[in-house]
Amino acid sequence: MKKLIAPLFLLLFLLTYLDIHAQHAFAFKGEASAYGSYSPDNDLDLFFGGRYLPELNYGYTFENKSLLDFELSANINGSVLFRPFDKSETEGAIKPYRVWTRYSGQQYELRLGLQKINFGPAMMLRSLQWFDEMDARDPLKFTTGVYGALARYYFLNNANVWVWGLYGNENPRGFESLKNNKNTPEFGGRLQLPVPKGEVALTYHHRSASSENVVGMLSHKKIPENRYALDGKWDIGVGAWFEAVYINKTKDVGVFTNQSYLTLGVDYTFAIGNGLGVTLENMTSTYDQKAFAFENNATITATSISYPLGFFNNISTMVYYSWKSEGISLFVNYEHQFQKFTGYIMAYYNPKSQQSLGSIRYENSFSGPGIRLMLVYNH
Repeated sequence: MKKLIAPLFLLLFLLTYLDIHAQHAFAFKGEASAYGSYSPDNDLDLFFGGRYLPELNYGYTFENKSLLDFELSANINGSVLFRPFDKSETEGAIKPYRVWTRYSGQQYELRLGLQKINFGPAMMLRSLQWFDEMDARDPLKFTTGVYGALARYYFLNNANVWVWGLYGNENPRGFESLKNNKNTPEFGGRLQLPVPKGEVALTYHHRSASSENVVGMLSHKKIPENRYALDGKWDIGVGAWFEAVYINKTKDVGVFTNQSYLTLGVDYTFAIGNGLGVTLENMTSTYDQKAFAFENNATITATSISYPLGFFNNISTMVYYSWKSEGISLFVNYEHQFQKFTGYIMAYYNPKSQQSLGSIRYENSFSGPGIRLMLVYNH
């Protein structure tokens, strides 16, 4: 962490004195959240926690209108799981959340450091969830970041190209089953092109995985992995999109050698009252030792329905259904905007085996029925 912060501040200090006509802008803000839940089907049925994300931003505008800015934020959190008067588990940490610097102009940007990288049109069942753990059911959209560099260039016809390189990231992300080799660089890119009434994109990523210490799998320290994706989105009266992904590992790791994902989605806002928004997505996935064998398939369907009750109130629901296991997950959220706070009342039901519903490593995904309260303050 110190190795990353020092060069950022050194670069910032030098550039500050290169252009006396520059404009400076500092900003400090933060998000504090407190939450608690009750899940009677779990051994430790009560959960309380809190998180604070302080964020410092600095922007430096040059005379030619290019911008140098940076973001420094931390994830300060603590929680306790317990069964009253019997058993408890506590957890807490202070970690970097975002630490990056960016140089940008009208048609380009280069960002370096601990950052969030995500793309793709899908909302709930994201085949392109490669670098984050965002849960569509989480109103705060919390996710850890990745260490790396990201460059983007925007053409005048709305086409754009992304190029990235990642380094120092070990934990699995998204649907990854094997951890990364944090000392081996990852790299990839994305090309988005405008088409009539929408856009399409091609994406590629290369990483090195590891199956060391994985029970029931051949042990490989380095497993080169290549990912290929095609996605598109259109506005044709309804919103329509798809994400198609193929992942290949160059060494035999059983059914995880080849993976394929296909997500199809549509959304529409019905002219009912204040506007009833409905989203429907379907994901089909397969894990096979041989490419495109389609022997280990799974299909998940998800729907989201939201309705604004007024300027300060909103209610929404999400339902996930696994056709193979016949498991169902239900989530209902009521949101109210106070003057300085936002409150949430959430009710949920999750099956015991949430993996069958395509769950990522979401925080606090308790099985069975439950209720959760959350209060959020942004300053």
